[in-house]
Amino acid sequence: MLIFKRPKPGQGKQRLAADIGLDSACQLAEHFLSCALADLRDWPGPVVLSPAMDEDCEWAGQLLPEAEVVVQSDGNLGHRILALDHDLRNRGHRSLIYIGSDAPMLKPIHFQTVAEALHQQSVVVCPATDGGVTIMASRSPWPETLEQLPWSTDQLGQALLDSCQQAGLSTGSVLSSYDIDQQPDLIRLRQDLRDDSRAERRQLLALIEQLQTHEINAVKSDNEKQNNPVLT
Repeated sequence: MLIFKRPKPGQGKQRLAADIGLDSACQLAEHFLSCALADLRDWPGPVVLSPAMDEDCEWAGQLLPEAEVVVQSDGNLGHRILALDHDLRNRGHRSLIYIGSDAPMLKPIHFQTVAEALHQQSVVVCPATDGGVTIMASRSPWPETLEQLPWSTDQLGQALLDSCQQAGLSTGSVLSSYDIDQQPDLIRLRQDLRDDSRAERRQLLALIEQLQTHEINAVKSDNEKQNNPVLT
């Protein structure tokens, strides 16, 4: 299950946009989504795309024609996941793995390890280094307390596990990871992608290097302007 927003300037990735600008953040979001879609194409089981807006459902269906498309509801992320989870389980799905589109460092080993761990635990997450999660998976319905969790904070990961344990669900954490929220994350991602041969990741790496080169040149230009005398 991929939960995502259609990449548009000013929609999503606000902290990243504050660092590098709206257009650059949108370009990156498009490539992040391409990476996530590539991961879904390689997944051996059923795939569901969940765009944020109803008007984006037709567009989403063209991204991966073999996938189901289920639009997100209103409310915070916890409420939306609960609604999606209820809908999909009513359709017969049982073990559900949720990802976003902002963790292009994820590799097949992450998905394989989560799927294997679900045979032993009711809930499995890939913890993110910022305290959140990049993958959350469950073979049981999520507890209703999901919508009360501190989403988009460094408390989320532990709060999610605590909430599930309090609901009587067994939990597990596998393979540390990270998502892309701010410019320093791009520096780390650039390093990690250098040895990644996947086509979409190579294209993302090229974009990151292009944007960083542009930024360096812009800084040089500003410095030169400041150092040159003003002609009046």
